[in-house]
Amino acid sequence: MNRREDYAFVKQGATTEVASPKPSLTFFDAVALIVGIVIGAGIFETPAVVAANTGNGLTALLLWLAGGLISLIGALCYAELATTYPDVGGTYYYLKRAFGLNVAFLFAWARMTVIQTGSITLLAFIFGDYLSEVLRLGNFSSSLYAAAAIALLTALNILGLQQGKWMQNWLTAVKVLGLLLVIGIGIAVSGSPAAPSSPPPPTEGTWGLAMLFVLLSYGGWNEAAFISAEIQNRRRNILRSLIWSIGIITAIYLLINVAYLRGLGLAQMAQSQAVAAALMRNILGQPGAIFISLLIAVSALGAINATIFTGARTNYALGQDFSLFGFMGHWQQRSSAPTFAYLLQGAIALVLVLLGTFTRRGFETMVDYTAPVFWFFFLLSGISLFVLRRREPNALRPFRVPFYPITPLLFCLVCGYLLYSSLAYTNVGAIVGVVVVAAGIPFLLWNQHRYRRT
Repeated sequence: MNRREDYAFVKQGATTEVASPKPSLTFFDAVALIVGIVIGAGIFETPAVVAANTGNGLTALLLWLAGGLISLIGALCYAELATTYPDVGGTYYYLKRAFGLNVAFLFAWARMTVIQTGSITLLAFIFGDYLSEVLRLGNFSSSLYAAAAIALLTALNILGLQQGKWMQNWLTAVKVLGLLLVIGIGIAVSGSPAAPSSPPPPTEGTWGLAMLFVLLSYGGWNEAAFISAEIQNRRRNILRSLIWSIGIITAIYLLINVAYLRGLGLAQMAQSQAVAAALMRNILGQPGAIFISLLIAVSALGAINATIFTGARTNYALGQDFSLFGFMGHWQQRSSAPTFAYLLQGAIALVLVLLGTFTRRGFETMVDYTAPVFWFFFLLSGISLFVLRRREPNALRPFRVPFYPITPLLFCLVCGYLLYSSLAYTNVGAIVGVVVVAAGIPFLLWNQHRYRRT
């Protein structure tokens, strides 16, 4: 499809709606959304893997600091894209301008069927796993909790932007306060716990594996791109919200790891399957383990809500550009929400809950399912910065990424490495995810055929 056909294709597929996204999100709302997405349940699980692949506590802490710096580099790249091209479609819109509608369609399809819905589902399984530790609902307890969380939070966001954002703000506040309490208890504990002998020093390559899990825990800050059309004073607040969010997240991650190291020691961290629960059980007994289970459930709930909120924005943009999915391109003015985009997203996530239930590996299946597809399109978004700089040199750029082209080049190299790692360390779920993305090609061809006929 050439450039002229691209624009005609957009015009033919677009819906004519009076209602459109309004700048309703404050700087605080944006920070709460980003922090809520990133600090999900990963920080309660990945520190054990990082500890197992490092030789000492200082190295582990340096890797967590490096993860924050790498995320900041990526955030600077996204800040230029988001301030130059503010659009409710976020990355979808950047890819459309840089590579055309075909690539943008595949990204939106992948986000709708794999990336975002898979992320919602894996977080829902974490919510179900930990809430089941407090109150079990039978053999399928985790799946029942996961499905209920998806259904209820989707309904809440359909009711309107105000209800969704206030729920997100409260969930993020509870999560951060709970983490600070764990940090305080862990750091304040006196003495060093009895621990087994230190783990063996890492062999060549294990630091790379540790960094993979560190960056997985930092994942999600890029969702700020999908609220760029709805944030107030976007030229100032997009960059501020990204820098403040990543700064808050990095500080919390460093402090929680200091708490783990002080309360458990590196060796006990490395051998724990639930490091946060082990810390609280050591200090407060079983009530401490119950408390941390509830905290992780709340953390996952906040991440689910934020992921539902931003995910529907890409579906809305897809409906605006492609008549085949035009039903999703309706923005409800009264509730300030893309209702049909929410409904389809929720339905796909519920189907993935069934997939995770049948495999009996809900969380692991969803990680395998989403990781390669996510890092592939993340790499393309970094490349789009180079393409748009060259193709549109005179575009108004309120913010320019510093040290161009070195900064975005570093970002692309990190994305490429994580794409390789996600393919090397995942199982059959990764193949399923790639196949589902490829299944979008017939829909793209069908839409093109309909365009040519009309």
